[in-house]
Amino acid sequence: MLNRDQTAAPSLRPSNDVGRAEALERLSAIAGPWLEILGKSGVALTATDARAPGDTIIFANAAFEALTGFASAEIVGRSSGFLHAEDTDPATLARLHSAIAQNGSATADILNRRRDGASFWNRVSITTIRDAEGLPAFHLASQADVTSEYVLESRNQELRRSRQKLDEAQERLRLAQVSAAAAGAWEWDIATNRLIVDARFARIYGLEPTPADLPAAAFFKPIHEDDRMRMRIAVAGALQGAEVFARDFRVVVQGEVRWVSARGRTYLDAEEKPLRFAGVLTDITEQRKVEERLYIAQTAGGVGSFEYLSGYGTADVSGEFCRLLGLRPAQSLPVRTINSVVHPEDQAIIQNRDGQMAAGTAFHECRITRADTGEERWLASRGEYRRAVGGGVIFAGVIYDVTTIKRSEAQLRVLTESLEERVELRTQERDRVWNLSRDLLNVIGPDGLQKSVNPAWTALLGFERSELVGSSMDRLVHPDELNNLTFQLAALRRGESISDFDIRLRSKDGSYRWVSWTGIAEDGTIYGIGRDVTQRKLLEDQLRQSQKMEAVGQLTGGLAHDFNNMLTGIIGGIDMARRRISQGRLHDVDRYLDAAVKSGQRAAALTHRLLAFSRRQTLDSRPLDVSTLVQSVEDLLRRSLGEGIQLAIHVGPELWPAVADESQLESAILNLAINARDAMPDGGQLTITLQNSPLSATDLSDADVATAGDFVEICVKDTGCGMAPEVLARAFDPFYTTKPVGQGTGLGLSMIYGFVQQSRGHIKIVSETGKGTEIRLFLPRFQGELSTGDESIAGPAVLGTGETVLVVEDDPSVRLVVLQVLGELGYDAIETEGGKEAVPILQSRRRIDLLVTDVGLPGLNGRQIAEIAREHRPDLPVLFMTGYAKDASEQSQFLMEGMEIIKKPFSVDDFGQRIDFILRGSARD
Repeated sequence: MLNRDQTAAPSLRPSNDVGRAEALERLSAIAGPWLEILGKSGVALTATDARAPGDTIIFANAAFEALTGFASAEIVGRSSGFLHAEDTDPATLARLHSAIAQNGSATADILNRRRDGASFWNRVSITTIRDAEGLPAFHLASQADVTSEYVLESRNQELRRSRQKLDEAQERLRLAQVSAAAAGAWEWDIATNRLIVDARFARIYGLEPTPADLPAAAFFKPIHEDDRMRMRIAVAGALQGAEVFARDFRVVVQGEVRWVSARGRTYLDAEEKPLRFAGVLTDITEQRKVEERLYIAQTAGGVGSFEYLSGYGTADVSGEFCRLLGLRPAQSLPVRTINSVVHPEDQAIIQNRDGQMAAGTAFHECRITRADTGEERWLASRGEYRRAVGGGVIFAGVIYDVTTIKRSEAQLRVLTESLEERVELRTQERDRVWNLSRDLLNVIGPDGLQKSVNPAWTALLGFERSELVGSSMDRLVHPDELNNLTFQLAALRRGESISDFDIRLRSKDGSYRWVSWTGIAEDGTIYGIGRDVTQRKLLEDQLRQSQKMEAVGQLTGGLAHDFNNMLTGIIGGIDMARRRISQGRLHDVDRYLDAAVKSGQRAAALTHRLLAFSRRQTLDSRPLDVSTLVQSVEDLLRRSLGEGIQLAIHVGPELWPAVADESQLESAILNLAINARDAMPDGGQLTITLQNSPLSATDLSDADVATAGDFVEICVKDTGCGMAPEVLARAFDPFYTTKPVGQGTGLGLSMIYGFVQQSRGHIKIVSETGKGTEIRLFLPRFQGELSTGDESIAGPAVLGTGETVLVVEDDPSVRLVVLQVLGELGYDAIETEGGKEAVPILQSRRRIDLLVTDVGLPGLNGRQIAEIAREHRPDLPVLFMTGYAKDASEQSQFLMEGMEIIKKPFSVDDFGQRIDFILRGSARD
């Protein structure tokens, strides 16, 4: 089987084609269809004639061709050892020969060469196939490239050497600091704002090498510009009384960048006030270089490192270590957190917590469940135990992902251990796999109908085989995912393969199950495997819910802060006005009342933004011309941007109309422009581009509510400072802002996000530090012609002429204000606080010209009361009042003819104009 093929040229091959064809027929007669199935399994396979000289290859699959670089025509007819290199170990080959002769099967790692001359480690697993008389007839060999295992071992050794060098460098640094007093000292007199430093500090900072009395500003002068602001903030905290100070930063001395470590504290006087700020400064440049080399080596090799001292509850870890476990990057992690992701039946990653193992090496493999995705992966852990200088045992090591290797080994193990049994029971085994698999297996013909399904369909969905065969999958797929299914099937028919494609399938009882599909196509026939992932989807929903709760916590804190400020203005202003009135000092009462009104208006604006973020604001979505809207606010944008920023507006040809709330879209564009202005303090370019954008389901794979179709795109792009990845990830979070205190609420982008989502649109943001930001809004296209009518009702309140208005409001304060306003405007108001009182009046013969009702009422809500009113008074105009109502968030769907809506809080003029407008409209009808 493993004879060396001394013939290197592909053209010099045995010419007995007839003999090989006969041998292949004999192999097919023994193995049956399993030979074809295994040949398409993705594992590299060869079959050799055990009775032919040199163990001649008679069959090689496509995976073997891909592995070696040889074409099938160059492989068949050659000796099985034609891949061996000059430095292939003869002893390994001899052991493999012996094992096959004794046991009929064997596995070994052999150094081979591909067609291009590149060497690789080939894990060869060989099984002998015997004929009916029990004599060796063929050898079936599976191959797998395991070079990565040998490379990882080499990298592990390199990492251990790098870690040892780092430990030695840190120890040398510590000894040097102790023996030579390498650390420089400073003392900052807070009262005089003077800085006193010693010669070593001055040398590190590039100052005169003598102790000096310097202005405090000298502390920041050599600091690298990228670190200077961070250090100013940290020092400011220390000067304000923060006792502990520890920072690493860069300094630039004579053009050279050096890393330094500053450690200090603030000393207080007898009255607990900051007196002086003192500490030491150490040059750590070499240490940082070693750490950087170690980090690069770990990241490039996909290797995570850890170090644990027995008796402690935490372990020092690298960023790659955290990534492999699916955890957020950290410098240390609780041991319990690390070991919690390990499969209960496997060994923990961090062991020897009691320090019983004093020395030696350790290696094991374990399964983990990633903390972020829930995916099961295989990790290998290599480490060593050594005594710590101060007592205890240090367990240091590395971990790396071996999932691919373990899966390949599992596949090869199944193939090699059960091949003979599969050959003998090929038909029964095939049927058993088909019948017992808990995954959904199906075959779809070129006509799109299912040709065959396995029993798992009945077990999972309840349908009998006869109900599925001959029908299309379309009738089982959730309506929301039909377009995606069509797209994936089209991809399969183009010869592409699909994996991890999730859709919902309807069960016979009407419920839906989430199924993740993998599929391939061959000759127009599609073969699919579907796995029930309903439970995984539930866990993902739970994770999203926990993330939402975290956002709610952040939202609550910010909301309480801003509302307390506004309530202070309202209550304080009203209280001062009452005091002035009681004292008879009326000349400045208006000033305090104006302050209270302004605070109230700010509170209303904040509430409006919160509703926008939560997608529960009341939208007046209508068809609109986006080009006209943008051009109408162009002057306002130019004034807001200032002279240092150039504004360019580009409108694509034949721009479609969109469906959106005009005022909300204006606010969104203005918000984006102001954000762009703040990101370009030194001037720049702001470009607004409007164009048509058809989006497919793939384009909207990360969208919340938008579905495939036509959209109008509004792209706002600036040339500003851009956003760092960590800022970009939180750009839409409520109350998150990078602006200084008092210059931003953190609700601008979150409000835009909520408005777009509520409009059933989509939003994308792309940004990179130093390269600007691009935000793209996609609003649904309006299919139809735009109306040019103007229904503006702005202006002062109009007096009524004695019309009767039925008011339904459960809040006494609001009801009192509404009744007083109606009285002053000349209307006859009827007061009720809910449906129980209002319905009898509506059902009576009493004159009622207008119904004014709150939407959110206990018992019957405002819409239900209006429907009852229309049953008895079909033409009765209705005005809804709402501060927040889920059902009223989309006016076009909520309102019927003769109905209007006004958002709380509203002014007397707005209220009066809206009543006059709806009554005039009723009179015209």
